[in-house]
Amino acid sequence: MYKVSEFSEMTGLSKETLRYYAEVKLLEPAYIDPKNHYRYYDDGSFFLAVLLGKLRRFGFTIQEMISVMEDESFAHLEELIQQKKRNIQMQMEDLQLKLEEMREFLESGKEEEG
Repeated sequence: MYKVSEFSEMTGLSKETLRYYAEVKLLEPAYIDPKNHYRYYDDGSFFLAVLLGKLRRFGFTIQEMISVMEDESFAHLEELIQQKKRNIQMQMEDLQLKLEEMREFLESGKEEEG
């Protein structure tokens, strides 16, 4: 069993994030001491915490993460990640077009000066 501070260090999730994930029933502690209310996590929680950290980095919303956790088979996880990839690709293409427009705009300004 790991105290919250140890588990936070192991997983890279802040104590506040772990507390919030417990509140929304995304990642609940394996044990809560009834006397002092300290929360403890176990090895089984580690995989889920790492997965949640990855999903958050991939841009998953809390609701999407809850959906993944509720689907214990993770059947739709690959599909959701593929959709996130497509969205990021579209955003990158859009940003690339904006960069090109900016470059052209700046170039046209230099031509008018000269």
